[in-house]
Amino acid sequence: MKDLLNKLDKAFENRIRLGIMSALVVNDFLDFNNLKELLGVTDGNLASHLKSLEKKGYICFTKEFLDRKPNTKYFSTDIGRKAFVKHINAIEQLLN
Repeated sequence: MKDLLNKLDKAFENRIRLGIMSALVVNDFLDFNNLKELLGVTDGNLASHLKSLEKKGYICFTKEFLDRKPNTKYFSTDIGRKAFVKHINAIEQLLN
């Protein structure tokens, strides 16, 4: 049991970070506004959680302009996907 608990990743303990990774793992990318709408959070709240996942190397981003407006796209990294899958597998094992 303790071994399974050690497989849980603290980065995903927060529902917003868990939601961000869930969305990015199943999509090629999502932009800031789509993530904000999907998760129902404020700009500042989303930005702080994105920064936390970025520092861990779990997500990355690109910035571009669409019709002169900035657009930031977020992607899950290979490291992030592996960590997320490991976290979800640990939860499944705890439930069984």
